[in-house]
Amino acid sequence: MKKIIFVLSIVLFLTDLHAQQDAQFSQNMFNKLANNPGFTGSNQSISAIGLFRSQWTGFEGAPQTTNISVHAPIEVLRGGLGLSIFSDQEAAYDNTNINLSYAYQAEIGSGQLGIGFSFGMYQSGLDGSQLNPSETGDNTIPTSEVTGSALDLGAGIYYNTQDVYFGLSSLHLTEPSIDVSDGSIKQLKQHYFLIAGSYHELSSALSLNPSIYLKSDGSSSQLDINTNLLYNDKIWGGLSYRLDDGVVILAGLELMKDLRLGLAYDLVVSEINKNSFEVMLGYNFDIKVDTQIKRYKNPRFL
Repeated sequence: MKKIIFVLSIVLFLTDLHAQQDAQFSQNMFNKLANNPGFTGSNQSISAIGLFRSQWTGFEGAPQTTNISVHAPIEVLRGGLGLSIFSDQEAAYDNTNINLSYAYQAEIGSGQLGIGFSFGMYQSGLDGSQLNPSETGDNTIPTSEVTGSALDLGAGIYYNTQDVYFGLSSLHLTEPSIDVSDGSIKQLKQHYFLIAGSYHELSSALSLNPSIYLKSDGSSSQLDINTNLLYNDKIWGGLSYRLDDGVVILAGLELMKDLRLGLAYDLVVSEINKNSFEVMLGYNFDIKVDTQIKRYKNPRFL
C-alpha cells in the first residue's frame, strides 16, 4: 500500500498535470461560490457553508477535502464580497487555496446578474518523509517537506430569476506555475465550470429542483445530472448521476431556522471501486438593508 501512496504522490506533485486538479464535490448545487465568483453576494444574507469530503473511502492515502466559504451583499459596492478556503490532502500531497471574491450585482430583465472575479493564493506541498521509494538516493524524490505557492485568479457570471439559475466561470485563469522549494514545478490547468438549475413547485409542500454541473479542464470533463425533491423547504432528498463514474444519493434537513445539514454518498462504479461520502453544514444570517438591487428567491436551499 505504501508503494501505491508513493506513486500517487509523485505523479501528482512532480509532473505537469493534464487531468483535472480541482477538488470534486457532489453537493455543488449548494456551494456555488466554490467555483463561481459571480455568485458572490447574490443572497440577501450573510451565507456561510462548510463541506467535508472523503473520496474513495477505504483507500489508504485517498483524497480528503474541506471547503469553507462565506459571502454577503455590500450595498455600497453594488454587489458582494466573499471568501473561500480549500484544503485538499492526497496521500503525502497537500494543497491549500484561499480566494477573495467580488461580484457586481445588477438587475437584468426579470432576474439578477452577477459579474465577479476572485484572487488569492494557491499553495502546494509534499511531505517527502511519508514516501517509501524502492531505491534511495534519487535526488528528484524529496525526503522532507517541500512547498510552493502562486497567485491564483478566477472570473465568472451568475444569473438567476425567481425559478431558474445559470452560471459560467473559470478558475486558474493564468495557469500559474508553482515553483516548489526543491526546484520542481507544478502548473495549474485552467478549469471551466457550468451550473444550471430550476425550481418547480409541485404543490404547496413539494418542489422539484433539477440541475446540472459541468466541470472541464479543456482535455477532460465531468458531468453531474442532479435532482432534489424538497418538502416544506425543510427536508430534501435526491439523486445525481455522474457520467462514467456512478450515482450519488443526496439527503438533508433543516436542523433549526436557517441552519441546514446535507449529506451525499457516492456509489462509484468506475474501476477504482471505492465509494465516497460528503457532509455539508450551511447557515444564513439574515440582514435587513434598504437596497435598489432586487434579491430573488434562489432555487436552492442555502
